[in-house]
Amino acid sequence: MPWTTVQADKRPPAEPFGSNGGEREISYRSAIREALDQALELDPRVFLIGEGIDDPGGVFGTTAGLAATHGSKRVMDMPLAENGLTGVAAGAAMTGMRPVLIHMRVDFLPMAMDQIINHVAKWSYMTGGRTRVPLTMRAIIGRGWGSAAQHSQSLHSLFAHIPGLRVVMPATPHDAKGMLLGCIASGVPSLVIEHRWLYDRLGPVPEEPYTVPAGTGAILRKGDHVTLAGVSHMVVELLQAAEELAEHGINAEVLDLRSVRPLDEALLITSVRKTGRLVVADTGWRHCGISAEVAAVVAEHAWDRLKAPVRRICLADCPTPASPVLEQAYYPGVAEIVAAAGSLL
Repeated sequence: MPWTTVQADKRPPAEPFGSNGGEREISYRSAIREALDQALELDPRVFLIGEGIDDPGGVFGTTAGLAATHGSKRVMDMPLAENGLTGVAAGAAMTGMRPVLIHMRVDFLPMAMDQIINHVAKWSYMTGGRTRVPLTMRAIIGRGWGSAAQHSQSLHSLFAHIPGLRVVMPATPHDAKGMLLGCIASGVPSLVIEHRWLYDRLGPVPEEPYTVPAGTGAILRKGDHVTLAGVSHMVVELLQAAEELAEHGINAEVLDLRSVRPLDEALLITSVRKTGRLVVADTGWRHCGISAEVAAVVAEHAWDRLKAPVRRICLADCPTPASPVLEQAYYPGVAEIVAAAGSLL
């Protein structure tokens, strides 16, 4: 596909969500829509399928108008049959198409777990590479507004555990477009997880098509006192925490992991070997989660430089409450990150 790979480390590290030398700025949701529009335009093998993707709302605006532009044969609404339609999309991918399967919420991906884990992720291995499954799946994390235990889960660790499946979690508009296009172009089974709280955030995004490869993290703010690493919406919290820490003379380095499988271990190790301290923030639970994997990588490869224990900022180990008051207590943020970093120093 005629897409130019853009290395994300060319972005100014201190301005991931704001102005970038006069470049145009668009929202996270618009970046996703633009990526899908360009993928459909560039490659006749690409088609979109999902629940409500041709509605006026268009999956929170990320597919709005695409059915009118590209036709109903390439932008297809699907019934409430997640497991069956995931199988249909997987079969289409096996025959050479490049489907993009859109799930409104991560919470309902478990209904398609058999297709994703036992088929999509494994067919290339089981056939010695003769049958590939270039399927890209989008799924959305939500929180707030009383979504509770069945509509606000962050289940990326479940899927990151599976060999053969890529899992990316872009935090900026630039990466939302580049990583989605990168997954579609790669031909590797991929899961792109988006946080709904990021949809309205603005940032610099090139107009031309480009790809950002999975497995590459980014330094968003340089520092030498403590490393703050995270994914998805927690990156926003980390950047705000770094600003607050700076007011107290603590110079934090902020890493956007961007991809949880593969994980940019080299970036993590290099940063922690410089700072000697690590706080990792995840949108999911602590037990067997991505924060545990990050901590293990650092313990294995940078233990001799650690000056303090690794601190993890994760969800409380219980299902999400529906009460707004309990929700506020349930979700960690800037205050918890600042406190954790301060305790290390």
